[in-house]
Amino acid sequence: MFAQITPLLLTWNEAPNIGRTLSKLAWAREIVVVDSFSSDETLNILAQFPQVRLFQRAFDNHANQWNFALRETGIVTEWVMALDADYILSDVVVSELAQLTPSENTAGYEASFVYCIHGKPLRGAAYPPVTILYRRSRAAYQQDGHTQRIVVQGDIAQLQAPLHHDDRKSLSHWVQSQVHYMQLEAEKLSTSASKDLKWADRLRRLRVVAPFIMLFYCLFVKGAILDGRAGIYYAFQRSFAELLLSLFLLEKDFSLGKKKERPC
Repeated sequence: MFAQITPLLLTWNEAPNIGRTLSKLAWAREIVVVDSFSSDETLNILAQFPQVRLFQRAFDNHANQWNFALRETGIVTEWVMALDADYILSDVVVSELAQLTPSENTAGYEASFVYCIHGKPLRGAAYPPVTILYRRSRAAYQQDGHTQRIVVQGDIAQLQAPLHHDDRKSLSHWVQSQVHYMQLEAEKLSTSASKDLKWADRLRRLRVVAPFIMLFYCLFVKGAILDGRAGIYYAFQRSFAELLLSLFLLEKDFSLGKKKERPC
C-alpha cells in the first residue's frame, strides 16, 4: 500500500513540529509540502528530507490551500495522506498502513488521535477524528468556519491505531492563531441558520455557557484533571478558545445594536 500513498502537508512556521512529523514518513517515496512562506527554520528542516517536493503559495484560506496541494502539485498516486504538521504517526500506524487492503467502495480512512501537551499524552481530548487518508480522485475540500472540511465520495473506514497530535509551538503563537480562528468561527456562527449547525455549534451561539462547559468537559469527562499540569493546561487552552469565540460573538451583537440605533 505504501507505493500508492503520497503524504501531503501544509506548513507555516512549523519548525518546532515538522521534523518530528517527517521522520515518521521514511516509508514514503515522495512527500508533498505546500508552505505559506515560512519565516522560521521550516524550510531548512524540509531541505533535510530528500523525499520532500516543496511548493510555496500565499495563504488565503485552508480549503483553497489544501485544494491547491491536492490538484496543482503533480501528485500521481491514487491515495493521499493529508497531515497537519503536528500529526505524528506511530510505528503501529505505519504497520497498519502497510497492510491496508481497501475495497473498491472504500474512498477514505478516518483516524482518531491521542492529544499531547509538550510530548505528554492525555487520557482524552475534545479533538475529533479526521479523515486523513483518501483516494485523490474522490476528494475535495470546503471551507468550514476557521478550518477546512474534506468531502470524500465513497465509504469511509476507520484506522485502528491512533495518531498523535503533538503541537510544540509556543503559547503566544497558539494565542495569535486562536484570535484569527475564532473570528472566522464567529462569522460562521452568526451568519448560519440554526438548522445548518451541529448541536455543539448551536450551544456555542449562546455566548455564555460554552467556555464553562468546555472546561468541565475537558477536566472531568475527558479526564484531563488526572493528567496533572498538562491536562489543566489543555483544559484552559480549550476554554480560552471558547471564551474568545463568545467575545467575538458579543462584539458582533454590539455592532448590530449600533446599526439598529442609527436614525433613519
